[in-house]
Amino acid sequence: MRKVSITLAALTVLGFTGAATAQQKGEILIGEQCDRTGPTQIVGIRLCAAVQDYINFVNSKGGVEGFKIKVDEIDHEYKVPPGMEAYERDKRDGAVSYMIYGTPHAQALNQKLNEDKIPGTSPGFGISASADGARYPYLFPVAATYWSQGAAAIQFVKEKLGGNLKGKKIAYVFYDNPAGREAIPILEDLQKTEGYELRTFAVPPPGVEMGAQVLDITQRFRPDFVIDHLFGRSPSVAIKEYKRAGYPLSKVMGLVWASAEADIEAAGGWQVAEGYHTMQFAGAGDDYPVRQEIKAMYKSQGKEPPKEMDDTVVYNRGLFVAALHVEAIRNALKANGGKKPTGEEVKKGFEQIHDFTLGGLVPPLKITAEDHEGGGWVQIFQAKGGKFVKETDWIRAYPDVVSAAVKKAE
Repeated sequence: MRKVSITLAALTVLGFTGAATAQQKGEILIGEQCDRTGPTQIVGIRLCAAVQDYINFVNSKGGVEGFKIKVDEIDHEYKVPPGMEAYERDKRDGAVSYMIYGTPHAQALNQKLNEDKIPGTSPGFGISASADGARYPYLFPVAATYWSQGAAAIQFVKEKLGGNLKGKKIAYVFYDNPAGREAIPILEDLQKTEGYELRTFAVPPPGVEMGAQVLDITQRFRPDFVIDHLFGRSPSVAIKEYKRAGYPLSKVMGLVWASAEADIEAAGGWQVAEGYHTMQFAGAGDDYPVRQEIKAMYKSQGKEPPKEMDDTVVYNRGLFVAALHVEAIRNALKANGGKKPTGEEVKKGFEQIHDFTLGGLVPPLKITAEDHEGGGWVQIFQAKGGKFVKETDWIRAYPDVVSAAVKKAE
């Protein structure tokens, strides 16, 4: 009893009595993959920190319907085998949902998720066809897939080039792996109707050398616009190479994994990247209530907010995905009378998410049993005057074309 009293007193001093209450019903486990030391660590160290911060914040407020949320993070270094091993461990430990990190991992885990009835999320990456919840019942993109991103990029380029793409040249520069190649079918479908000339330029992993590709693009092809589908260290390399070649960055659009503050900084700063367009599937910037609440949580502990929060793009995506898992678990608990949910119940909880915006950080998602993508919404920003300036509100592009691609996908 004395130990319990001391523990409760300590929690009261810290202002986290709600966390103690949350443990009355026990814990609910979420599995989380991350890359903190591999080729995409520039994303992982920030995104995964945000996941942990959001879960700690939720637990500090009492958890979810009386349960404490536990996240088991594994650093798989963007390698599939350790990711699969971590999944099996989390499954044995009773995980009710899973945060996937990496398109190769989503492809490797898809069938396992179905067999084990554990919902997994692949926000902004993974298998574009998994937007179809009937065919991919336990895989949830929950954000614009690469097909939706490619469609949105073409619509944005069309608007920038005067509303007509006939005869225009578009270069697609991609990281040469399954993720990088994923958007090509949509770009080719839209080429038939919009009439532009498309050329693709592969960047071999790890994407730190692309002088030859940029020379070919800028001196030989001379496109009207460039779409970059790069990630890890390669976005910053591309920005520097375009700048060196004298190609205007106002004619370059980076898809979602080439669009963070860290990419700008690694390229040499905002002055170097001035004009560069970026695509986001979660809100960018600091002006969201949840970010201020997390900062207040740190201050209540006598700590400064972590430096990972400075890259608002990637950090906010971590908040986005963590919040969706929590919301799915909350929906499951409300539906089953407050009992510890199964993976199948949490799956249904994901399919009930709508009108959940997290103060504007989350787009107007409507996830259903049929649509696991939630609509394919993105926003476009531009590097301007030392920050990202919003160019569009939430948009979705060519939904009929994307939907047709999803239906005909093998």
